[in-house]
Amino acid sequence: MQVPYGGKTHQKVSKRNQVSTNRRKTQKTKNTYKQKSGESMWKFLTVSFSTSFVLLGCAAQSPSDQLVRTPNVRVCTGSSCVSQDRNTVTFQSTPTDLQAERRLAVLTQMAEGNPKAAYDLALRLLRGDGVERNSYQALEWMRKAGDHGLPEAQMALGRLYLVGFEEMGADPAEAAAWLSRAAAQGNREAQQLLPQAQAAQQSEQAQYQVRELARKSWGHWYASTSYYWYWSDAGWILR
Repeated sequence: MQVPYGGKTHQKVSKRNQVSTNRRKTQKTKNTYKQKSGESMWKFLTVSFSTSFVLLGCAAQSPSDQLVRTPNVRVCTGSSCVSQDRNTVTFQSTPTDLQAERRLAVLTQMAEGNPKAAYDLALRLLRGDGVERNSYQALEWMRKAGDHGLPEAQMALGRLYLVGFEEMGADPAEAAAWLSRAAAQGNREAQQLLPQAQAAQQSEQAQYQVRELARKSWGHWYASTSYYWYWSDAGWILR
């Protein structure tokens, strides 16, 4: 006996087909979700591994190894900056032990009567080398050395007043006075710089040009000038 189309048997078959279709869709959705989840997990593991590798690499280095060191450092004095060798100065703002305090005390005592020691102390105060940096005291000790007739100190004062230093502005007249004293003792550099200092007194434009020219030589002097005295087990020794 045939069942008309659209009867109960046809309805059962249709329901089974619909259930089968829904199952396939559900399974496909699950597979797609698993695939995407797997890809996301792989990306997460890859990033985590890369990050861990970088962190382990940094941890294997000491803080000093992670710093990029250069043979020179930049030292600035007011508006003037120079490139200076790391070994030129101690980079020690104040003495940290009794021995350092003793060295400074002896040098200061010597500077009262020895122009070369006064010059050294002034230079150390300018640089902050083994002593707290103090431009005012440096100028006072440099003047003391210059007043005692040391041409190198007179030349240094001529530079300082011609260029200007930190809170001290340029003073071409004072620069010319010190340069003339150094030139009178045969200092060739002072003899060459003296006419420029005298010209700088005539106009602001000339003063600016001379100051910029002197600033270049100032940087070289500041970075490369050596001391007269050095410390040994026997005390300060004159070179």
